[in-house]
Amino acid sequence: MSRSLNKAILIGNLGADPEVRSTANGSRVATLSIATSRQWKNQAGEKQEKTEWHRVVFWNTKFSTLADIAERFCKKGDKVYVEGSIEYRSWQDREGQTRYTTEINGRELILLSGKGEGAEAFSAPKVAAGAAGAKGKEGFDDFPEALDAEDDDLPF
Repeated sequence: MSRSLNKAILIGNLGADPEVRSTANGSRVATLSIATSRQWKNQAGEKQEKTEWHRVVFWNTKFSTLADIAERFCKKGDKVYVEGSIEYRSWQDREGQTRYTTEINGRELILLSGKGEGAEAFSAPKVAAGAAGAKGKEGFDDFPEALDAEDDDLPF
């Protein structure tokens, strides 16, 4: 079976407070504008910088309230870590023109600005795939003592 991966990870600063709105069916969605920058020196040794702007969308679902969390805790200038998937959309505007956008559908949000003792992390719950679903699947959370035991048979 071939698999694929669509995952985007960003660490950057918010360019504005989140824009939060409700859809016609009552779902809430938060849109964030995140800036990432890179620096380099050109051939003359002069420092150069380029900033890229990313549109990130967080949805409230029956499993997650990431839109509400973004609205409550995120402010312009905050440093954030965002994880999600890249999505491309198109639509017809009021003048009949086809419009296009690229955005990150956010699944995880970590506040890095240091308001308090440490960063706060928020994420959408992981949904198990496959016919078995989450039944029969165990992880380290189910057996915390497994992480405490040393294994002397490891070669490193």
